[in-house]
Amino acid sequence: MIIIMLGAPGTGKGTVAGMLEERLGIKQVSTGDIFRKNIQEGTELGKLADSYMSKGELVPDDVTINIVADRLEKPDVQKGIILDGFPRTVAQAEALDTILSNKGKKVDMVLNLITPEEEIIERVVSRRVCSNPECKTIYNVIMNPPKQEGICDKCGSHLVQRQDDNEETIKARIRTYMEQTSPLVEYYKTKGVLRTEEVSQRINHLGKDVADEVERDIKNNIL
Repeated sequence: MIIIMLGAPGTGKGTVAGMLEERLGIKQVSTGDIFRKNIQEGTELGKLADSYMSKGELVPDDVTINIVADRLEKPDVQKGIILDGFPRTVAQAEALDTILSNKGKKVDMVLNLITPEEEIIERVVSRRVCSNPECKTIYNVIMNPPKQEGICDKCGSHLVQRQDDNEETIKARIRTYMEQTSPLVEYYKTKGVLRTEEVSQRINHLGKDVADEVERDIKNNIL
């Protein structure tokens, strides 16, 4: 099972992907996490990625594609993968199709999450992430706070705010998404694998609801 998470930053892709990882037993892989790990470690890739991410811009296709191609070779994703943050351009999607085709595989579902922009901004600036790289649980200090302030419920590690989780950067990231990534919606729609879900407080339909519905449909073979 190969699932792709689509949606502007702050729509809850990581949250939904994390829930599906637990329920379906397939690995969630976030290109953002890969880049952030390299930034933290000060690698050359990290420095290159940071020069784009800190301005709300996308990391170039060739760098991202090579990282994902390498990740798809790892043993822990051979039974399935949830790609969160990739592809972000049609060129990346076409490259992914080629990589998967060479393995006799294909994308099974593209889960496209949409949220009103004002909710995205509020959600992102309120987001906190577990600092434990093996956990990475996501919280929101308003909508989904931890039981103990600043501490992860699952592993007890400290929660942190990502450097790029601020209003100025998120607005730039939304603009970048609309310009470069939204064409993917049409790309996957024509392939018949697109599923769009609104994640919004105004309709009382949140990430857990989406995960519940997707899990149910996958287990009932309704894609």
